[in-house]
Amino acid sequence: MKLLFDLLKITVPALLVGATAYLMLRTLFRQQNALKAKEIQAERQGVTLPLRLQAYERLSILVERLAIPGLLLRTSREGMQAATLRIALLMSIQQEFEHNISQQVYVSEQLWSIIKATRDDAVQFIDLVSEKVDKKAEGQVLANALLRFAEQRDGDPIATAQAAIRREAASLFQ
Repeated sequence: MKLLFDLLKITVPALLVGATAYLMLRTLFRQQNALKAKEIQAERQGVTLPLRLQAYERLSILVERLAIPGLLLRTSREGMQAATLRIALLMSIQQEFEHNISQQVYVSEQLWSIIKATRDDAVQFIDLVSEKVDKKAEGQVLANALLRFAEQRDGDPIATAQAAIRREAASLFQ
């Protein structure tokens, strides 16, 4: 019995010291892993933040370039027929969109959906107004109709998209 008692006197304190050491080391390793993960996250953030900000800038420019007045200034040429102007406007929208399509990697799915909806709205608006103008009419007739209908429109998809871009970009700094 004395042997068992002597053995317990040695074993129990050794187990307690071992368990304490194990728990302390486990806590230390977890803290080190958490710290390392935060460092990696901060480093990753330092790399991706400029790319994300650039994506927001480029998408903001894209959305502005979808606005009818600016689109007409860049696309309309003297002597164009309405049908030719319509095609040129739609091609310009498609080229702008394709040029910036890679930016979807850096923004949320929701924002990208808003950008696509803005593009689709511009295309539909041009098609809708183009149907009301004779295809052989001068391009200026279509341009004037587009500007007139744009002023009468309820809601501004460009402003909505710009606000969504600003909101998401601002969320990076919160």
